[in-house]
Amino acid sequence: MTGSTTSPPPGPPPGYVIRRKRDAKPQFAQTMLLLEAFVVLFATLVASGLQRAGQLDVPAGWLWGGGLGLAVVLTLLSGSVSRRGGYALGSVAQVLVLATGVVVPMMLVAGGVFVVLWVVSLRLGGRIDRERAAFDAAHPDAVPPPPRPRLG
Repeated sequence: MTGSTTSPPPGPPPGYVIRRKRDAKPQFAQTMLLLEAFVVLFATLVASGLQRAGQLDVPAGWLWGGGLGLAVVLTLLSGSVSRRGGYALGSVAQVLVLATGVVVPMMLVAGGVFVVLWVVSLRLGGRIDRERAAFDAAHPDAVPPPPRPRLG
């Protein structure tokens, strides 16, 4: 080979703004809890229909109160998973969703699927975050600056 050619250093082109990626673990957990809230809402509609048809011996107020209450709790928990104890509360919510299988037996299947998805989202999200941190440590030129603290 003749001549010495130097390649540009790895990294973003000039003027390119690197944006910090959101952590994967809370993003996955939030998604699971919000999807689960919709499933609980629709299961409440099913339970109400079964109650009107005489298949369930549970007062309508209890069905709607419990179903809507659980859907609201899941929605609120989705916003607090990244706070202290958020993942533990999300895990408790998984048990509550499984417990709805006492009223609507098909919720045992749906709740079981969401328990598996919850565990997978926590494990896979944590792994993605660790791999991103390792990449950022190995490539400091590709890491965005730390976020500025918010005032107020």
